[in-house]
Amino acid sequence: MKSSNKTPKWPALFIFVCFMIIFCFANTTAKTRNTVKNNTTPENRWSRENLAVDHYRNGDPIPEVEDPGAWSSLATGAWCYYENRNENGVTYGKLYNWYAVNDPRGIAPAGWHVASDTEWSELVTALGGEKAAGAKLKSKVLWKAQAAGADNSSGFSALPGGYRSSNGTFSQLGTNGSFWTSTEEHSYSAWYRTLFNSYSSVYRTSSSKTQGFSVRCVKD
Repeated sequence: MKSSNKTPKWPALFIFVCFMIIFCFANTTAKTRNTVKNNTTPENRWSRENLAVDHYRNGDPIPEVEDPGAWSSLATGAWCYYENRNENGVTYGKLYNWYAVNDPRGIAPAGWHVASDTEWSELVTALGGEKAAGAKLKSKVLWKAQAAGADNSSGFSALPGGYRSSNGTFSQLGTNGSFWTSTEEHSYSAWYRTLFNSYSSVYRTSSSKTQGFSVRCVKD
């Protein structure tokens, strides 16, 4: 009777199948973590940091405007750091006028767009409405003397980056975070959302397009 020296193939096949199952599970888990990290809610994939670009999507530079007089007379896109200090940009990103937000060259990176008024409304509704959403949106750090607790349960990490007024002055770093939407109200104004350290609400209001606010983006 002849004996066979061939090694059965099924153990190797079994090991290969097990390896592929483990690999696929690990890969899926990693992708899920990345999605959760970048998303605020399941229905809208929001950026978790304030926008800080200094070029439009096509590569054209967005002018940095420091001078108050020049800022107040703008009718084209521009950005600045709070109080024109670079170190504030590291923490809070840049402040943009609405002309930069609305420029057809695109201020958001490829694959993203500036959140619209409707998208902001949907986000706020998903977080319990205007009176409750602020606490869920605000970062746990950097806000001064919070009378209304911030738990950042949404993961949005809204920062109190302050704003630049139409006359070129700066206000409320540490106590206010204001965010442009991409939605125009009138020829001279557009919608934005604002949060304060002392309140748990999110306020929907409009302002002159020459104001300098923070910007958040949503994935396309």
